[in-house]
Amino acid sequence: MQKLQELAAKNGPLCVGLDTDPSYIPPSILKEYSSPAQAVLAYNREIISRVQSAGSACCCKVQIAYYEAMGIEGMKAYSQTLRLVKDAGLVCISDIKRGDIANTAGAYAKAHFSGDFETDIITVNPYMGFETLNPFTEYCASQGKGIFVLLRTSNPGMADIEWQELKAGGRVMDKTGSELNRLAAQFAAQYTGQRCSPVGAVVGCTEEADARNIRDAYPDIFFLIPGYGAQGGAARIAATLLAKAGGTVNSSRGILCAWKKSSTCRQKEQDGTLTMDDLGDAAGAAAIAAKQELTAAVQELG
Repeated sequence: MQKLQELAAKNGPLCVGLDTDPSYIPPSILKEYSSPAQAVLAYNREIISRVQSAGSACCCKVQIAYYEAMGIEGMKAYSQTLRLVKDAGLVCISDIKRGDIANTAGAYAKAHFSGDFETDIITVNPYMGFETLNPFTEYCASQGKGIFVLLRTSNPGMADIEWQELKAGGRVMDKTGSELNRLAAQFAAQYTGQRCSPVGAVVGCTEEADARNIRDAYPDIFFLIPGYGAQGGAARIAATLLAKAGGTVNSSRGILCAWKKSSTCRQKEQDGTLTMDDLGDAAGAAAIAAKQELTAAVQELG
């Protein structure tokens, strides 16, 4: 997590979401590849290359569900995408949202912190109890891995659970947050050289009302901030959440589907001359624009 914090300071806070559904790629380009998974991998490669050369992002978030949906070929593309991200010198976040007990949690941790699907940081669901985090935090301690724990997500339905009041006082998300603060203090005491807790929080930027309160409540927690762009989250809300320990702001469809808003790409699609290189150019330009918007919002906030 500390490496991610440092890269966010260097490259800006943008996280490029590689939630790459084959439907985001025009049929005329899809048919050039032996399978949808191969087309997705090729598109990911183009995007990662442009992000690396422009220094427009600090990390990529790879949502595993899109690759699982493509079967064995999809999981091969997933594994290769993780390697491409790491080879580009970026931090790789695997959005897997695992959360289970005992040996099962340990197996999930092993699967995603070693072997074919090894990644730097994963997302974790804490709602089967905080004990489910232990197998993952063991890798944080021993191998420098990180986790982002769901705190306040960006979907409207998050109020069904995360905002529910507890009899003891506070909300479910507040209880989760207090555990994250405890873990941050524990790691700070054990690893005095660490400037950033390896246990971060997922905090969506679609709710402006309590953004400042959440940032102030968890000053030492690095945030993964979804909801920016296509989900309606504003850069000014993200900027508030980027204060103190900082964070990284994810954009997926805004980058993956940027070609659809390009007049050049639309014309080439009509002419039958659209290429994967064109899609990559549009995605790369969108990443630069997102970085600039987020940076300007942070500067305006002061």
